[in-house]
Amino acid sequence: MKPLEGKTAFVTGAAQGNGFGISKVLMEKGACVIMTDKSGIVKESEKKLEEMTGQRGSISYIMDVTQADSVEEVVKDAESRVGSIDILVNNAGISLLTEIKDMDDGLWDLHFDVNVNGARNCVKAILPGMMERRYGRIITISSVTGPRVCDPANIAYATTKAALLGFSKAIAIDTAEYNITSNAILPGYFLTPMVELTAEETDPEDPQRVLDEIVETVPVGRFGKPEEIGYLAAFLASDEAAYITGSEFVIDGGSTLPETISVGR
Repeated sequence: MKPLEGKTAFVTGAAQGNGFGISKVLMEKGACVIMTDKSGIVKESEKKLEEMTGQRGSISYIMDVTQADSVEEVVKDAESRVGSIDILVNNAGISLLTEIKDMDDGLWDLHFDVNVNGARNCVKAILPGMMERRYGRIITISSVTGPRVCDPANIAYATTKAALLGFSKAIAIDTAEYNITSNAILPGYFLTPMVELTAEETDPEDPQRVLDEIVETVPVGRFGKPEEIGYLAAFLASDEAAYITGSEFVIDGGSTLPETISVGR
């Protein structure tokens, strides 16, 4: 029997990158996966996922995590189609570089709306059902950026990712008596569209140079693969991790180990 067989997972930002990798592994481990994303390509991603895994058992929704009413509607519709939601993976997020002197209120608010309020909207919609059934697994994707390290021009992203750690721990303490766990994953550099965008913003003329230099600073000598976050998420979502809550897990290929250079240059 697969460890997540009979469970249903709700993944945000699932159309590509880490969200897609997480969805793929959860499905391989037996879960029915509800893939959500603001981008319409999530529908194509759903088909791609079934082709890659050779399994059926996923459904997809175009959903903006910043819109609480929309999140509520999607959750209700999904529950009517596949039943209760056992696992929530708060993965949706944005990272737009800006120097602190140039940061305006709009950019700051956008990061909080997506990264923090988006996670809150999903928890608010899904948690009551988990509490009623006295079972749930909540996994929030934070980052090493903010809680552990920080590159230049990352103030909005770093602040929100640090905030997600407190958010995850608060959920853990408030829901422990309901057999619900809440944990955070802190990825380092994974080769995703977000990282590629960061490279383009850093050096529009030669983004590959930025990517190459990042890899040089990672002790294992490569970017992480989105599926590798998926394996960690699948473990935390399983009953094998039932005694783990309020914890944070760094997955960065050792990039935060060096004292002189942590992540990037």
